Amino acid sequence: MPDPSVNKTVTNLSKPTSTDSGNPVATTRQADLLHWLEGLANTHELQLDTLEPASGDASFRRYFRVSTRNNGTLIIMDAPPPHENCHPFMHVTGLLADAGVHVPRIHAHDLANGFMLLDDLGKFTYYQVLQTNPADAALQSIYRDALAALVKMQQAATDGLPVYTADKLREELSVFPEWYVGQLLKTTLTPAEQSMLSNLFQLLVDDAIAQPQVLVHRDYHSPNLMLTEPAKNPGVIDYQDALKGPIAYDIASLVTDARTTWEEPQQLDWAIRYWEMARAARLPVPDDFAVFHQQYEWISLQRNLRILGVFARLSLRDQKHHYLEHIPRVLGYVRQVAFRYQPLRPLIRLLNRLDELTAPPGEGA
Repeated sequence: MPDPSVNKTVTNLSKPTSTDSGNPVATTRQADLLHWLEGLANTHELQLDTLEPASGDASFRRYFRVSTRNNGTLIIMDAPPPHENCHPFMHVTGLLADAGVHVPRIHAHDLANGFMLLDDLGKFTYYQVLQTNPADAALQSIYRDALAALVKMQQAATDGLPVYTADKLREELSVFPEWYVGQLLKTTLTPAEQSMLSNLFQLLVDDAIAQPQVLVHRDYHSPNLMLTEPAKNPGVIDYQDALKGPIAYDIASLVTDARTTWEEPQQLDWAIRYWEMARAARLPVPDDFAVFHQQYEWISLQRNLRILGVFARLSLRDQKHHYLEHIPRVLGYVRQVAFRYQPLRPLIRLLNRLDELTAPPGEGA
């Protein structure tokens, strides 16, 4: 007998997103996803008429939330091949779970089609909490939880993870001149500026490669941390691109968050707390915090230069223009680091010239 909830489910699945609007392939995919869920409905007590979008993503992935008959909820991940590959997600889930990190349990999967049924770790990310309670005293508590979870994560095994190589780091940096400078600002670097950037990029890459290597989430920041019950806070998501790489990378992601402005005193407070926890856990951080401070600031510069290029590309290529809202914040983080260290200061001159291209009339430097 046909399930009477199917019509409502199809409606919820069909709500337009940035990746499927007007796309007949997406319509076929919705039917495939619904067929897969119908096969799981009884064994997992799914109430398909409650299916609704849970969140979007900067990639091709989509997420839906569904209620169960025991008053719980689960998350459906839709990661369409060939754009997405669920195998790394499964592998990293196992590594992190074994290390005691709160990650979603995988209840069912169809790897060929890119479908997964996962634990629901909560409805609110740290980022959403920050939008509603930016001065909440509980903020310090949940961020201390995030620091403790990071230390657990860095104790995870790295078996089977790709390595964050020098070539990978340089490739990431290349999106800054290509997409931010060339495509978004529509300017061309002078030969001297190209040489300066090449030398600066090499400094950042060499420093990153010299650091001890651990599991690196790569986006350990407020949108990927879920507010969960106190004993398990935070829930960690979006780790499928994890690599074996520099130990300072993820604390840099957290304290120079592209979507939330943290002033330097707060950055330092959390970085020192993390460093103390990491030393207590015998992670290979430097004994001198000043050395570690330089390490995480330099890797934050590598990351934030990449982010400037990525956000420009998301806007220009993928029509996701809201990412441009975060560029002034990211530029602030870039300037903070480049100004502090003499070898990096030539970048400030380039940023000043680029600022003139975007300043309103009469406000150029």
